[in-house]
Amino acid sequence: MIEQRLVASDELSSGDLTAMRALFDAAWAGGFSGEDWDHTFGGVHVLRSDDGELISHGAVAGRTIWLNGRALRVGYLEAVATWPGHQRQGHGTAVVEALDRIVVDAYDLGGLSTGRRRFYERLGWLGWRGPLAVRTPEGDVPTPEERNAIMVLPTPRVPDPDLDAALVCDWRTGDVW
Repeated sequence: MIEQRLVASDELSSGDLTAMRALFDAAWAGGFSGEDWDHTFGGVHVLRSDDGELISHGAVAGRTIWLNGRALRVGYLEAVATWPGHQRQGHGTAVVEALDRIVVDAYDLGGLSTGRRRFYERLGWLGWRGPLAVRTPEGDVPTPEERNAIMVLPTPRVPDPDLDAALVCDWRTGDVW
């Protein structure tokens, strides 16, 4: 039986955390760093289970991103993953659709970094074309290596973002985007 729960980061149980870590390690085959783990928290999580076993996860955390110099409150998707044996069955789509509703209701814009653009494009996400950077104490530092990985989800507050404009994310350890 499929169950989908919305859980705040500070309400996750130790069992949830153990199941999440196992899922991430399986989905990314060792490519999920300690910083990636840290980025997963500070917001809300969608946990999708089948007969009590976690099969898909996604989180949305608040970040500040500047679009053409204007600070926006962005719902940033983190740690979207489905257990390999359950992929291509609609579980990831269901998780992202739930996260998208949160973003549209509560944030100026949605954001994420991915290597799976087509998955998100079919759900309404748009690929960023403009220059990218990260805001540091020394100033904005270009992040051209992220070209083709950054996507945004329009919301009623920013319904038509200029995809060719400059986009700058706030600083964080590990992968900044």
